[in-house]
Order: sequence, then structure tokens, then C-alpha cells
Amino acid sequence: MAGLFFAYDVSVMPGLAELDDRTYAAAMQRFNAVIDGSAMFGLVFLAALCLTVASAIVAFRKKQLAVAVPLVVAAVAYLAVLVITVVVNLPLNAELADLGNATSAKDLPAVIEDFKSVWVPVNVVRTLLCVLSLGALCSALLRYGRATATAPFRPV
Repeated sequence: MAGLFFAYDVSVMPGLAELDDRTYAAAMQRFNAVIDGSAMFGLVFLAALCLTVASAIVAFRKKQLAVAVPLVVAAVAYLAVLVITVVVNLPLNAELADLGNATSAKDLPAVIEDFKSVWVPVNVVRTLLCVLSLGALCSALLRYGRATATAPFRPV
């Protein structure tokens, strides 16, 4: 998810910003429709949290606190992403979808400016939280590897 949000930050949104408002609105409406209609996207979006929480529970039960703590950090950071998405991004996407055909939408420049002024910086926050979550997951994996190693790794 960190990669998806980052790709939007550095390529999709800057590219769309160069388009006229009608094209911008139509493109965002289409992106959102594809993502909202994708069962695979929804599964991955939610499974990331569920699997992280499950891993943290297993680590706590095995008394592997050095592994469990970064898993909890990862889960909390990613939960924040989900909350932000539901509270901020999805309502903005719905408002954009409610415009219908962008060629006949009234006050389109103001609507698009309002959309961009919130959606773009909030997506940067989601990206940073996903990167934090990914880093915490990597930390947990490294700690798990150290805790369960049977022999030291010796490069050939």
C-alpha cells in the first residue's frame, strides 16, 4: 500500500494537476470507480491490517515482545490510514462522483480546487503512515529472524 500511495504522490496526482478541470475530474472519477469496484483491491487493503494484527497476536502469545511491538506499531499506523481513507478520502471521492459528467458540472474549478486542496496533502499523510507501517513490519521481520535463527549466517 505504501507503494500505491507513493505512486499517486509522485506521478498520478502531479500528472493530473497538469490537466484541465474537466479531464482531471473525469480521470479521478474513473480511477475511483475502478478501485472501488475491485474486490482484489479491497481484499488487499483490509488484509494488510488483519494479517498484521494476527501476527502481533501470535507474537504476543509466544512472548516475542521484540517482534510484537513493531507489529503493533505497524498495525496502528495502517489503521490510521484506513480511518483517514474512510473519513476523508472516500467522502471526497463520493463528492467527485456525484458531479456526474464533468463537462456539465457547475462550479467545476472551485470543486476541483477544494478536492485537490484536501485530497493531495491527505494522501501524503497516508503515504507516510504506510511507510512507517512498512518499516515497522521490516523491523519485526528482522527481529523475528534474529530470535529464531539456529545458526549464524555466513556469506560464502
